[in-house]
Amino acid sequence: MAIRLKLDEMMKKRGKGLTELAGEIDITLANLSILKNNKARAVRFSTLAALCRALKCQPGDLLEYVEETEGIEGTDGKDNESAAREE
Repeated sequence: MAIRLKLDEMMKKRGKGLTELAGEIDITLANLSILKNNKARAVRFSTLAALCRALKCQPGDLLEYVEETEGIEGTDGKDNESAAREE
């Protein structure tokens, strides 16, 4: 996956905990944790908008494009190079 969600960094910057943010945007702790740990395959625009509203930021503050060869972790916890070798 070439898009990384920088939610963990923004939460630290804003001093928001997982439980507090989940309550503010009406999302389960489990789903917010998936987003926070970059395990999500997709993010709804409504969820992205709620995150931006709660964290007082822009979508670009939360999303980052990373080249595939940089080996960021995908949804299964494996880096892209390992996943590509298994396919």
